[in-house]
Amino acid sequence: MTCRLLELLCPKVCAPSLAEVDLDALADRGIDSILLDLDNTILPWRDYDIPPESADWVRRATERGMSLCIASNTRNPRRLKAVAEELGISCFDRIAKPRRTGLRAAMETMGSTASRTAIIGDQIFTDILGGNRLGLLTVLVRPLHPREFVGTKVTRLFEKAILVWLSRRGMLGTKTARQASERQD
Repeated sequence: MTCRLLELLCPKVCAPSLAEVDLDALADRGIDSILLDLDNTILPWRDYDIPPESADWVRRATERGMSLCIASNTRNPRRLKAVAEELGISCFDRIAKPRRTGLRAAMETMGSTASRTAIIGDQIFTDILGGNRLGLLTVLVRPLHPREFVGTKVTRLFEKAILVWLSRRGMLGTKTARQASERQD
């Protein structure tokens, strides 16, 4: 694999979960808009019940004046819209991550630019790759639940190998958004 491809797959920030992404650190980096993945980032795959920790994080972000949008590859727009409505944020379905077109459209609706936008998700081949291709702040979180689409289970094997490789070369840490911000200063 080339170095450029590895850079595109490497998240700028890692966090154990959405609830543990530091909003102060994001704001300190000039982030005022956030694209969120749906499945296994906000809530478990195919689930309708939003974990209280995710709902609380979204509430705190919106109270800070941050603009949030769920940018999902889901093929179930009804579920996506129900979750977005419950959280009080906008959403885009069938966004085709890692393609840039859908992510740009979502950013446009938020009135944001790449330098002010973060993307938070659980997959390097969709969320992180798409975000890095646009120059967004990319935040990788651990999947909320082991249950997922069979295709995702296959890509997780490759993802795990790449994350181990990146970690062994010091390209990937388990830093939080706050630690990443402090290191950048």
